[in-house]
This record gives sequence, structure tokens and C-alpha cells, in this order.
Amino acid sequence: MNYDPRFAAVCGDARLPSYRTGRLIERKPQAVEKDPSEGWDAQRLRHFLASKLSNDQIIVVSNRQPFSHDVVNGKVTLMQPASGLVTALEPLVRALSGTWIAHGSGVADADFVDAADGWEVPVEHGSYRLRRIWMTQEEREGFYDGFSNSALWPLCHRVHVKPTFLESDWQFYEAVNHRFANAVVREARGQDPIVLVQDYQLALVPALVRAQLPLATVVTFWHIPWAHPQQMEMCPWMGQLVQGLLGSDVVGFQTTQDARNFSDLAARIDGPTIHSDSTEIFHDNHRTKVRTYPISIAWPTTEERYVTPTVKSCRLAAEKQWSIPKGGRLIIGVDRFDYTKGILERLQAFEELLTNRPPWQGVVRFVQVAVPTRTGLNEYKAFQQQVHAEVKRINAKFAVAGDDPIVLLDWHHDRAALDKLYRAADVCLVTSLHDGMNLVCKEFVAARDDEYGVLVLSQFAGAVDELSDALVVNPYHTAQVAESLHLALTMPKAEQRQRMQALRSIVKSANVYRWAASMLMDAAALRSNPGSTMAKSPRNFTSKTEIEVEIENLQNITVEA
Repeated sequence: MNYDPRFAAVCGDARLPSYRTGRLIERKPQAVEKDPSEGWDAQRLRHFLASKLSNDQIIVVSNRQPFSHDVVNGKVTLMQPASGLVTALEPLVRALSGTWIAHGSGVADADFVDAADGWEVPVEHGSYRLRRIWMTQEEREGFYDGFSNSALWPLCHRVHVKPTFLESDWQFYEAVNHRFANAVVREARGQDPIVLVQDYQLALVPALVRAQLPLATVVTFWHIPWAHPQQMEMCPWMGQLVQGLLGSDVVGFQTTQDARNFSDLAARIDGPTIHSDSTEIFHDNHRTKVRTYPISIAWPTTEERYVTPTVKSCRLAAEKQWSIPKGGRLIIGVDRFDYTKGILERLQAFEELLTNRPPWQGVVRFVQVAVPTRTGLNEYKAFQQQVHAEVKRINAKFAVAGDDPIVLLDWHHDRAALDKLYRAADVCLVTSLHDGMNLVCKEFVAARDDEYGVLVLSQFAGAVDELSDALVVNPYHTAQVAESLHLALTMPKAEQRQRMQALRSIVKSANVYRWAASMLMDAAALRSNPGSTMAKSPRNFTSKTEIEVEIENLQNITVEA
């Protein structure tokens, strides 16, 4: 643990077990070693697909779609949702010109599909095929609002919201999973596509696809946390969910702990033979590899940086819009309006900052973007009302000359708007109570090409394993988060730059293309040796293929301290 003596003066003994401040200014910045895997981008990913996978078909399957056709002010508008999954996957599908199968949730989506319910994404957005799946209102409520988000979501997150398990919701979940699997079969151009199944809404799809396309290579990625086995066993249908996931050739998780939890649960439920290091599971004469793939974002290209407004112009616009005084500070939060993101906790920490540090009153603004989500669920309605009430209370307490210290922006923001906000901020505050990864922190780091700004990051976000040069906090420790904000707001420019350089080197190297390459290399290794997935005991390799060597190079990047 890194101990920062500056905390002793403001917070007593700063050496709390849950607190890590990252590297201090005296330490050398992190440097990623050069190796064959560095420099993954869209072009290299396309080359890899062509050379190693012979241009095999790639099919991505997820509940959320990358674009929707919605009606805004009476006009049909193409929208891109605020979603970490879309942020990570959309560049991948663009790079591979693949097929994306997703729920058509937009009001006008049905008006833009062909006879096979497909829509060709315009070339300016990457030119790939989006195949839309339709649901009735009753199906959506049972599959999505019900089993996915009233049962699995709270089950997997440690946020003290009781999951609700209804037989009717489970039946809708099964039915919709069958619909997605059948769409994969219809979209497949041959018997052996590479199918990338995404997230907890579609846990049954891998086994369903395998039953119809036994030669397909199925890679499933679970984006949210996978909780401890005893907690996951609360779900009455967990056995079916695990069996569905074991239809995959590879099942991936964000962290090693999530992967270990899954392997342990599989052993408890069905007793399959598990490889000694818990990285391979043998079940029903099929081998499933269990892997860790920390998800990331696409690093901005030179062209994108060229058209992005400067940090200075973004800052001036923010100061004018929110009446930030000269020498003032801007803290931002960017989230979906979800109870797992710790929005209430950060509001309370901000209140404590203003209470304990009166000079910040009237000087600092906290702008929170909270994109509405799952508004049909009572837990979300109640949470959103609670946040609004808390913002109103704190603003009434600390408003100066009519200017509120907290600005709550509870509507959708496109990528350009978020980039401007990231570039204007002094501090980005991420206080997830439990998060699979959290890509907001990586987006903030990628946007800061001026190499300034401070990231305050929850120890319960998966990203903390990579981004140790952030100020790492326990979001449940209100005083600690408040003092971390003070430390961030007063951090010398030299230390800001050193930390940000280290963070940027990591996010740039471990980008979304490297994430995708890791999964696709594992898929390629399986396809180069098809028999390896149909074995009752571990395969003993006597020699390594070219792909397997490249996988090792990709996964064994070391970082200098």
C-alpha cells in the first residue's frame, strides 16, 4: 500500500487498509515495455483477422444495440446509447465489418430494417450489419426489467438491493435467449462463424448456438461482476445459467477474482472436472476455457484529436456555462443513473468537502451527468428521486450568490459532449459501489492529452487493477472521499502530469483493440486445433503454435514500477 503523509494532517492516520493514493511525485512514471502486442488498432485487428482467421465471419450478440432510431422533437434521430459495452464493442465491429445482433429498442427502428430485420450501418459509422431483434412490451418487462435487471443485476453487484426471482421472468428470459440464438443461426454464412456473446442478459445463448452450430467458435464475455459462489447460488436457475455459459469455447471476465468465482461455482453446481489452475472446465464432453480480459476503450486517433476542441476552449466554455469563478475548480461525474455507481455517496462526500473546507464554497462546481436507465423499475425510480432530493438539499445549503455548487444533468450526452466535459474538468470522480470495469475513468484519461487532471477512483471498480496512479478510495468512507477530493483539487501540476502520463500509457496500450485481440487470438488458437475443445481431460501441448506464442506475448505485458 502506498502511504501519503499529506493525509495525516487532515484525516488522522491515513494508512487505512482500503486506501491507496497511487504513486507519489518522487516515483518514476510507469513505462510499458515494448513487445509484439503493442500498438493494437483497427488496422492491425483487421490484418490479424485476415491472416489468422482467414476472414471468418464475426457475429456479436448483445441486448443493447450500438445505434437506435428514435424520435426527437418530431424528427427521427440516430442515437448512440451511453453504454460501456457499446463504447468497447462498436470500434471492434467497425474494424471487422462484422454483424451485430441486438434488441431493436428505438421508437423508429422498425422503419429502417430490410426484410430480414437488418440495417446496414452507414459508412461514416463503420459500415457493418446490425440485425435487430424485436420484443413485445410484456417480453421486455419479463426478460430485461425482470430477470436481467431485477434478479441478475442486483445478484452480481454488492449494493444491498434484494434480487427478485419470478418464474414468469425466467420464462421470458429463456424465450428471448432462444430468439437471439436463432438469429445467430440465420445470420451465419457457414457452419463455423466466430460468435462473441455479450453479458448477463444472454447467458443461455452459447449452449443454444452450439446445439445448432457445433462447429462455431463461441466466445462469451461477462461484463459485470461475478459474485461469490454462495451469493450466486441464491438464483433458483443458476445451474441452467452456468450450463448455458459452458456452451462457450471461451468465457471471459473482467478480473481474475470474477473468473475464479465462476470456476468455483461451476464445480459446486455440476461437479465437472476442472483443470488444476481453474482456467479450463470440462463439461458434457466439451472444454471451456476461463479467461480474464479487462475491457477498455478505443484510443483517440490523430484525426480525432485534430478535430477535438482544445482543453483551454473546453474549460472557458464550462466556466461560462456554470459560472465557475476565476481560479475555481470543476469536478465531474459521468454515469448511468444507476444505484451501483455510488452517486449518492459522492454527493455526500462533496457535501462533507464543502462543510469541512469552507474556502471551497462558491469556488468549486460539481457537474454530474446521470443518463436515465431502466426507468420502468421501481428501484430506479426511487433512487433517482432520492438523488434529485439530495442535490436540491445540498444546493440549498451551499448556494453562493444564486449559483448552485451541484449541477445535475440527467439526460443523454453524446460522445462529443462528454469529451468536452472530460477536457474541462480538474477532477473526474468515480465512486462505483461495485463495477465490472468502468470505462468512464478510461475515457477521461484518454481525453486528457494535455496530461493534466486528476482521477479519483473507487477501489470497487474493476479498472483499479490497472489504474493504480489514480487516487483510489473507498466510496463508503465519506470522509476519505472528501479529503481525496481536496487532495485532487490542490495537487501540484507536476504530480498531476506524472500520474496522468502513467495512466495514459496504460490505457493507450491496453486499448479495446488489444482486448478484442486477446479474445480473437484465443478463438484462433482453438480453430487451429479444433479437437482441443472436445476433450475430457486437459490437453498436453508438446509444442506451441504461432498463435499460442502471440497470445503469450499479448497477455504477458509487464509494467515497470
